[in-house]
Amino acid sequence: MILVCGEALIDLFVESGRPAPERGGLPALAVAGGSPFNLAIGIRRLGADSAFLAGLSADAFGRMLADRLTAEGVDLAFAKESPRPTPLAIVSTGADGHPAYTFHAEACAHADLGPAELPAALPERVRAIAMGSFSLVAEPVGTAYAALAAREARRRVISLDPNLRLGLIPDLDRWHARFDELVANADIVKLSDEDLRAAYGTHADEASLAQGWLDAGVALVVVTAGPDGARAYHAAGPVAVPGRPVTVIDTVGAGDTFHAALLARLDRDGRLSRDALLGLDAESLRDILSEAVAAAGITCTRLGADLPTRGDLLSVLSGEVSA
Repeated sequence: MILVCGEALIDLFVESGRPAPERGGLPALAVAGGSPFNLAIGIRRLGADSAFLAGLSADAFGRMLADRLTAEGVDLAFAKESPRPTPLAIVSTGADGHPAYTFHAEACAHADLGPAELPAALPERVRAIAMGSFSLVAEPVGTAYAALAAREARRRVISLDPNLRLGLIPDLDRWHARFDELVANADIVKLSDEDLRAAYGTHADEASLAQGWLDAGVALVVVTAGPDGARAYHAAGPVAVPGRPVTVIDTVGAGDTFHAALLARLDRDGRLSRDALLGLDAESLRDILSEAVAAAGITCTRLGADLPTRGDLLSVLSGEVSA
């Protein structure tokens, strides 16, 4: 089982291309979302067990999120019901399919989890913990997740995806302090090239940053690059795989899909342990990355974060259909 930590929220898609109702207003579609929420579902759809550790609101949106997770087979035994409201993300997509976000997340349910509310012990079936997104710097939940990572480090695989949204990070120095704290206990760091530029500037040296994280104890660093595929940094050396040509509807959830496919594949191969990660060779890494890129490509052909199943992925990989 992979325990996913982070927010569940409502993506409110603004449909600016459609006419407004007669009485005015802006047409919109409320969709269950949030990067960790998507990750938990994606892992399940790709054949691995997942659980969700976060605050979920008792409001109507929160019940919708909980019902969706349950319907997808995600274990909610570690989740906390909160009286706080569900966070909202207003989403609009540009002509290139890339989403733009405006967040309403102050004093919401995702942050309503403190260190004292962490499970005293995790069952043995939890082989990995995945965490990321803006909950890492929300309080008190960010401190709780950091404490969990420190407690479980080197006992279970810790996978970190910053999914950085600068609009939700009022203090980037504080974000860096938390990210560095988590990296010290992480086995996998997965981020996008957009995350890297947002955090370290447009001229950041990706290879040097990755090597620094490896030197700090991370076993595997993966940088996704949209249509250009993905790059991995590991003791076996750097590995790059190209993107797959797809007809892009939007890219919402593509990074979450990549992360889910990466973890699900490692789990399926019996490599979801620190020793197994360190023992990966370049050929195995290339194969794993190629599968994750293919999975992300499927999501890009769909509206919103509609992550693929294992069957969807196998169809694409076998050439039965084209993404």
